[in-house]
Amino acid sequence: MPAQFLGIHDLPVFILSGLLLNILPGPDSLLIMTRSATQGWRAGSAAAGGIGAGTCVHILAAALGLSAVLATSAAAFTAVKLVGAAYILWMAVGLLRSRKHENTTVAPALPRLPYRKIFAQGFLTNVLNPKVALFFLAFVPQFIAASAPNKALAFIVLGCIFNINGMLWCNALALFTARASARIQLAPFLSLWLKRFTGGLFVWLGVKLALSKQS
Repeated sequence: MPAQFLGIHDLPVFILSGLLLNILPGPDSLLIMTRSATQGWRAGSAAAGGIGAGTCVHILAAALGLSAVLATSAAAFTAVKLVGAAYILWMAVGLLRSRKHENTTVAPALPRLPYRKIFAQGFLTNVLNPKVALFFLAFVPQFIAASAPNKALAFIVLGCIFNINGMLWCNALALFTARASARIQLAPFLSLWLKRFTGGLFVWLGVKLALSKQS
């Protein structure tokens, strides 16, 4: 298997976790929904394209940073994974403590813009978000074995998988919002339980990573 050859493990868990994270309401989803409701699905797809481009910047920056860490020692890589596991558990606690009244998907009205400006808006919304950078540095290394022959390459492959899945979801969201011809939002109970399910998955993942032996 190519994934095993690169030292990537638990790929199905990575894909599921990434999909859930993309579905969770956030600034990127809000921008896509707003633009789709205001100007149609093409505008939403333009925003999604900018978001995807911003994600590529985070992936490459994190991979280069990881390479710098690996140049130090294998122990440094293990330390990165342990800190990342702690960050994942912190994220899980925040998701599990979500309340039903919390809602970040109400789409305010925005003035119409050319598609290139919407693309730039999506790019800046994503690339200037420090939480995205922290996520990639904490999350992706958990699925790379310490014995992987080229960890930076494995990081980029996983990042691309995450980004492709994210773009599929974002474009589907743009199309659905435009077809609805109105501002839409997740039902409060659905948003709440989605956050709790993702939080529970992250608790399991964080504990599993923290207790696993580093090969």
